[in-house]
Amino acid sequence: MPGESSPHDIERLYLDHHGWLQGWLRSRLNDSADAADLAQDTFVRLLRRRQHTLMHEPRAYLRTVARGLVIDLWRRRDIEQAWLQTLAQQPAGEAPSPETSLLVIESLIAIDRLLDQLKPQTREAFLLAQLEGMSCPRIAEQMGVSLSTVERHIAKALRHCYALVFEQPS
Repeated sequence: MPGESSPHDIERLYLDHHGWLQGWLRSRLNDSADAADLAQDTFVRLLRRRQHTLMHEPRAYLRTVARGLVIDLWRRRDIEQAWLQTLAQQPAGEAPSPETSLLVIESLIAIDRLLDQLKPQTREAFLLAQLEGMSCPRIAEQMGVSLSTVERHIAKALRHCYALVFEQPS
């Protein structure tokens, strides 16, 4: 098909731009190991795409993919740090196993991604209901919207959760 690239084109893209991308990442992360990992992950993500198309601006594309991976890295580290702070507040003998901690962190990351996909008002209404235990009328009052709007937001969030858990291909 016209516009599709061959494995040779992807290899050329890697050879031509990997060093540049790793340097670009190193300048943003101030960590050569993270930069190397994310540069590799950027090309792995490109290889996993079903259809590889030739790019007119390969560095702009690579930078966009890498920027998303940097954001994911920072979010993951924020979540890990919050978990460690939570553990530090627990009594000495009640710390979960490292395996359990890893499962908790992975679950928190999945929840973070889920919430990030919601519109801000939908996310706010859902979190007020789920985390604060607020009633829909109270949420409507706090957000300055109608009760039916809050109910719609919460229903959208619940449908989104349901779809992610039960309708995703395994």
